[in-house]
Amino acid sequence: MSAVEIIRKKRDGRELAPEEIREFVRAAAMGTWPDYQLSALLMAICIRGMTPEETAILTREMADSGTVFDLSAISGIKVDKHSTGGVGDKVSLVLAPLVAACGAVVPMMSGRGLGHTGGTLDKLESIPGFRVNLSEAEFKSTLAKVGVAMIGQTAEVAPADKKLYALRDVTGTVESIPLITASILSKKLAEGISCLVMDVKCGRGAFMKSRPQARELAQSIARVGRLNGLNVRAIITDMDAPLGRAVGNSLEVIESIEILRGQGPADLRELCLVFAAEMLDSAGILDGFRLASAALDGGAALEKFRQMIAAQGGDPAVVGDPSKLPRAESRTPIFADRSGFVVEIDAEAVGLAALDLGAGRRQAEDQVDPAVGILVHKKPGEAVRAGEVIFEIHHNGPSITEVLARLGQSYRIGDDLPTTQPLVLEVVE
Repeated sequence: MSAVEIIRKKRDGRELAPEEIREFVRAAAMGTWPDYQLSALLMAICIRGMTPEETAILTREMADSGTVFDLSAISGIKVDKHSTGGVGDKVSLVLAPLVAACGAVVPMMSGRGLGHTGGTLDKLESIPGFRVNLSEAEFKSTLAKVGVAMIGQTAEVAPADKKLYALRDVTGTVESIPLITASILSKKLAEGISCLVMDVKCGRGAFMKSRPQARELAQSIARVGRLNGLNVRAIITDMDAPLGRAVGNSLEVIESIEILRGQGPADLRELCLVFAAEMLDSAGILDGFRLASAALDGGAALEKFRQMIAAQGGDPAVVGDPSKLPRAESRTPIFADRSGFVVEIDAEAVGLAALDLGAGRRQAEDQVDPAVGILVHKKPGEAVRAGEVIFEIHHNGPSITEVLARLGQSYRIGDDLPTTQPLVLEVVE
């Protein structure tokens, strides 16, 4: 079958046959179609869409384009969690060791930050020596020994996804729901997991700005995952304001350690416990919320985090002494200009300010400064007095003029206590 015929078929809004989708994925993995033909079909899919059945086939073919881990020799239900990305979203750092401490096996394949959203791998790599590029044998060994491993996508995992994502990024086809769904789930299927809990962020700091957009993606992921035999639960959560108080790689690791010690910001702890309970329930472990709370407060989750760091080459001493993590040269506060209540903080503006500092990357090849970031001292719904610190900027280098301007416009103080929406907006069945 020719590429032109397949492109024309989808251009005209018709459903692709399994063998046509297979040919497209094989061409992406092996380079048998030129980029302009791959891009043409991506654009046709973006405009015309795909049925759940088409998307399920695309997902499976992308997973099968490379290595699919066989974790059957490791006892226990394998469960993972994935987030669409947000500002201050360090839930995975807490959740993976927490769920493992409660008896599930957590093989977590994460990504890097791009744009205003942070990446789990960048946060982990701020821990001295921590290795996210484990071989398949090292990955399995760590899972068997510790019960949790957090790695990046290897060159052998879903190579078709790597090629197609790179093209989507430069052809205006990133926002396609079927293509997002297939990209996320192909890597999850390749992990060898049985269960997935999906965190679809919604709000100013998320890629999905509106509830209908977030719901459409959540429903697509849940439906397509189940068509591929994966037990998927999707939850829509709020991302209007930063999650927790730390934004920036080493700062977020420090805050994660605080949560693992049974301390830290209430919103972050709440969301970690909600997702832990969902992951444990999907793995057949009952009373997950209580078990996870006990693992946080009793130190079991913190110890599991320490074990994982040691197993992946990092310095486990950071768990007891976070000062061993990278620290910025300078700190600059931003003060409230009036008294009242914090009405809102724009998560995207805070994320972009952190990006300006060097905490993230605008292009995939950019280098990340692990030490820089922002601490949010006052959150929406909290009282503030004139002259109190709203933000604390951790920076390297002399000029932060743009950051000061961006953060100065990112928050609003009012006279009345605002009504804040819950963290969990919707559970998608």
